[in-house]
Amino acid sequence: MRICSFLPSATEILFALDLGDSVVGVTHECDYPPAARGKPVVVRSTLDASRMASGEIEAAVRASLRGGPGVYIIEAEALRRADPDLVVTQDLCDVCALPTQAVTAAIAALPRRPRVVSLKPGRLHDVLADIRTVGGAAGRGAEAERLVGELTGRIAAVGRLTARVARRPRVVCLEWFDPLYVGGHWIPEMVNLAGGEDVMGVAGERSRIVSWEDVRAKAPEVILLIPCGGDTSRVAQEMHLLERLPEWREVPAVRSGRVYAADASSYFSRPGPRLTEGLEILSHFLHPEIFLRPDLPGAGGPLPQASRTEV
Repeated sequence: MRICSFLPSATEILFALDLGDSVVGVTHECDYPPAARGKPVVVRSTLDASRMASGEIEAAVRASLRGGPGVYIIEAEALRRADPDLVVTQDLCDVCALPTQAVTAAIAALPRRPRVVSLKPGRLHDVLADIRTVGGAAGRGAEAERLVGELTGRIAAVGRLTARVARRPRVVCLEWFDPLYVGGHWIPEMVNLAGGEDVMGVAGERSRIVSWEDVRAKAPEVILLIPCGGDTSRVAQEMHLLERLPEWREVPAVRSGRVYAADASSYFSRPGPRLTEGLEILSHFLHPEIFLRPDLPGAGGPLPQASRTEV
């Protein structure tokens, strides 16, 4: 079987199901596992996000949603050469991946129509269901069941420990800094499982813009910085956007040194197998007395004192 993945989380799922040799096309963002970087790129971004500030990216995305050129494009010739039997895409967020109509048009132009599997995860159980869906479509049903069983066991293990915590800190998860967005979808669920209370995000709902006044009014005891599609280097580049907010250093999380940065792209943004590792990272941030820090690249940690207190 020849498979094209139109989103990084699907690529991670395919490799986790031992289908790496079958993957013949990926997106420019598919960087995990490392072997994915050597695959032909069939989807690219029209933006060079690495050279743009959050506000610039937000403006460009909004322009594309109003009828602009679009954030992602399909390399038609590369897709034709890939000649896929199966295409895995998504129907969750036009900002994070190709919109459905673009996928439909590209597939219609191929000389041979592949099967298309479109994923739309909103909660953790949807992510697990998507692994089963991809496994079934690619002839790896048994492998998918084993992977889901392993991930479910790790999630349950965290939940059993946090069920006994005496106190759940108030948590705000910021996944964009200009404007401020709080994480939705599976993020609030992860906070709850990790032993916290997400005071702004709504499980299963989209991430949303919030005002700094509303965030400050919630008096979060923990702030998690997980810029969508970015890592801790993005946090470092844009920390000044938060530090200049009115009374930033008076927020309980900042005063107590409980502002944490993590590699969102690896462990929080992408609805794939590594969300489980993100849950374990978050559990350590919220309850270090119970959970050891996972030894993972980009797991992140508390920000340096200067970043927490100086405006």
